[in-house]
Amino acid sequence: MDHLSHFSREIRAFEAAVRTAGSGLVPSCPGWGVPDLVMHLGGVHRYLAWVIGERLTEQPDASDLSFLGLPAEPAGWPDPAHAPATGPLPDGLVDWFAEGAAELESLFAATDPDVPVWTWSGEQSVRFWVRMQSIEAAVHRWDAEGVAGTAGPMDAELAADAVGQTFEVMAPARRAWTTAPPGAGESYGFRQTDGPGRWTVRFDGPAVKVTQEAKEDGRDVEMTDADTGGRDAEVAGGCDAEVAGSASDLMLFLWQRVPAERLDVRGDRAVLDRYFTLVPPV
Repeated sequence: MDHLSHFSREIRAFEAAVRTAGSGLVPSCPGWGVPDLVMHLGGVHRYLAWVIGERLTEQPDASDLSFLGLPAEPAGWPDPAHAPATGPLPDGLVDWFAEGAAELESLFAATDPDVPVWTWSGEQSVRFWVRMQSIEAAVHRWDAEGVAGTAGPMDAELAADAVGQTFEVMAPARRAWTTAPPGAGESYGFRQTDGPGRWTVRFDGPAVKVTQEAKEDGRDVEMTDADTGGRDAEVAGGCDAEVAGSASDLMLFLWQRVPAERLDVRGDRAVLDRYFTLVPPV
């Protein structure tokens, strides 16, 4: 998958969406206004441009905020300590975002994706960040469009990849970063209705076991993440709960942007409701 093309499209769509929204609370990001959302994503981009540009393989100390390239007098710019910022976008903020996003886009394009750099995950490469940031940009584009009530669906290819990435990367990380309870064998099936994607996820103790299935030349092909030992996971039909929907809706549900009512839910609803206890938000 060409994650860079997805990243390029989503950062431009995000910029257009925040310029259109201008101000107000972001319904899908409680406690944030539009300026806070811009500041957040722009800060992430500039931090990663620093990491990748300098080929940093250890997490850098971000207490020196010079990497953000803020103006000398950022009057009216959002302060995380005083969120939400609900007033109009301050002068220069969206231009600052666009410049940082373009710098990171250029670094992604010019850097071998296998170059080792620091990440918060087990995969320590630029490739990790290109994938992660294409997904994050899409989620926040949807957030920004939602301010005006015009949130469009995710690209189906990117969304299906994001569903798999949630189980491979985000779910184990969220469990490690929080006080998530141990799994007791809860099993979940996720089925894409606008494509071949099927994922089965099981929580056993601290482990997240995932099996992904897709169709290839008309045949079912099982693709198991190397870290999961997933071939002993249950098939979707035997799961405690199964949800079905478009790749976009599955992704948005897993990122807690849309409710389960948007999906076709079967099985034990109480087990489905437990999913976000097992995979807490961060």
